[in-house]
Amino acid sequence: MSDPITTERAGSARPAISTAVRELSTWGGHLQPSAEQSELIGATAQDWARFARHWDDLTVDTYMRDGGAYRHRRYGHFTLDTTTGALTALPHGPYRQESAINPLNGGIERHFDPLTPAFAEDPLTRSVVLALGEIFSAVEGVTRWDVKLHPFRIVTSSGETGRPAPQGRHRDGSTFVTSLLVGRTNVTGGESSLHTEDGEQLLAVTLSEPGDQLLVDDRSVLHDVTPVRPVDDTLPAHRDVLIVDFDLL
Repeated sequence: MSDPITTERAGSARPAISTAVRELSTWGGHLQPSAEQSELIGATAQDWARFARHWDDLTVDTYMRDGGAYRHRRYGHFTLDTTTGALTALPHGPYRQESAINPLNGGIERHFDPLTPAFAEDPLTRSVVLALGEIFSAVEGVTRWDVKLHPFRIVTSSGETGRPAPQGRHRDGSTFVTSLLVGRTNVTGGESSLHTEDGEQLLAVTLSEPGDQLLVDDRSVLHDVTPVRPVDDTLPAHRDVLIVDFDLL
């Protein structure tokens, strides 16, 4: 696969970018279906299958104050310059959200395991981030970003409900937030929704195909995801997503 928005694909990709920019600029959200996303970044089914294997290497989140062990994750921190395409890894450190943003788990520094080298170096990681950077730069008129990557696996079983958004309807405290579905295995639920400050529902969708992605202006709308449960209690069940936070530098 190649970097996003090459000269050969610029014509076909441009309407998808324009639509995303317009919707983010007007009401604060955009649903990017897998087929559109895959065309935009030049990803094949084999690319998505390879990418999904990184989620088998996530580790348990030990900071869940609800006592749950259903969330597995890693964390990576980068800067992005959309004029040059330079995606630069920053030294690994803790992740922090204030309690006002995350009343369940915020207010402390959380030390998560870093992205594996294979994940950080996967060409799909770069392509996803660069394509998002082009969209968000067009919305904001800037070219440099602080980027945080959060691969999540939400595990569920007969004894434990998986909660992708245990804090309920919320913001993440970033400029833009995205949720990229990597895979769903033996689960039901996991409906994503966007809401106004007054509680009006703007969108409700279940991301179902690898590459389905929801883009959100975190300053203007709130987001939520319903719990997931196993379809067959005797089999492993989980929902894998990549959450990407973009912040202005």
